[in-house]
Amino acid sequence: MHNRRTFVRGSGLVLSAAALGGLAACSQTNQNTGGGGGGASDGGGGGDLLSQLQEKGSITVGFAGEAPYSFEDGGELTGATLSMHREIFGELGIDTVEGKLTDWNSLIPGLNAGQFDAVSAGMSILPERCAEAAFSHPEFQYTTALMVPEGNPDGLKDMHSFVDSGLTVATMSGAIESTYAEDLGLDSIEVGGPQDGVDALKAGNAAAFALTAISLNWLADNTVDGVEVTESFVADINDVKQFGAGATVFRKDDTSLLDAYNEKLDEIIADPERYLSIVGDFGFTEQELPPEDMTTEILCSGDLSSLQ
Repeated sequence: MHNRRTFVRGSGLVLSAAALGGLAACSQTNQNTGGGGGGASDGGGGGDLLSQLQEKGSITVGFAGEAPYSFEDGGELTGATLSMHREIFGELGIDTVEGKLTDWNSLIPGLNAGQFDAVSAGMSILPERCAEAAFSHPEFQYTTALMVPEGNPDGLKDMHSFVDSGLTVATMSGAIESTYAEDLGLDSIEVGGPQDGVDALKAGNAAAFALTAISLNWLADNTVDGVEVTESFVADINDVKQFGAGATVFRKDDTSLLDAYNEKLDEIIADPERYLSIVGDFGFTEQELPPEDMTTEILCSGDLSSLQ
């Protein structure tokens, strides 16, 4: 399974929970319990989950510790996706968002097993994932970037910069950048998380670390010195632009919760000022607003021709 933050085939990010910081409000973590809110403890799909969560007043989301999307700071849950969830679920009468820290590749299996009620990870909408779970409307549009040593000594711009260069690119295991590197026949190494990518770059084991632009910019601005991040780009593989977007993930049977979530999300996406008031503190701009023609249906189909 490709990682999150992946582009239409997915742009990836998996950050350790202790990695990056922000300020959380009105939410708490719930890492040690196996059951989610509402109907999650029985696997979900049993009855109207939305009504159950409203009655309970809380929802449990699975997250992988990915900054700036969903991560922990000092035991508190924060991030752009979490802020979106607090806003939307709060409007739906679900005032508390609890989190269960989960391995990236276990997020959808854990959701379907009823360990939590939704996935809060900015997960890219990919056909293989759509076969397993239901995605909300797009919340964030993704582009790729490269983290390079300060001054960008090799003049790297995008994934094609590595073709026949003799240079090595570091990518995240399970992330779409790993697939880009494979498709282009690049010399590459896979790392387990963002800090591992930074370490590979700092140690000279890679000329650059490829990841989503918003994630690399957050790393560079908040935790890493002596590096810079290239201008973002949409990867081009076999003359197909790899557009993509992230969204919240629900079980396929939980249609009432998904429909209610989408209704509130659409109101936010249609109002850039409100959108930025929710996610702007985490480095998101209007560039991350998904365009109207980028729909969940198109991304789930894998046919990107209408987006070219």
